[in-house]
Amino acid sequence: MTLTLDLHPIFRNEREVDRAVRAIIFKAVQTKAETVEIIPGKGSGKLKQRVLALLRQAHIRRLYKRVETDETNTGRVLVHFN
Repeated sequence: MTLTLDLHPIFRNEREVDRAVRAIIFKAVQTKAETVEIIPGKGSGKLKQRVLALLRQAHIRRLYKRVETDETNTGRVLVHFN
């Protein structure tokens, strides 16, 4: 199962972005999802860097196996749990 989070509607509110990313990660753990797809968009890359920094935090890092940025679509981050 794959969960998807599109950050386009909330990209201007940093607190909402952080809350949404944490919520989808916790939901993935609870539902035993295999992958979370986070879509920060292509833009300047600031939102993507914020998402990646959030995912590197120790308490979040323990919850997933690996993170990859999609090479064919730079506006997408994949978080793998298996």
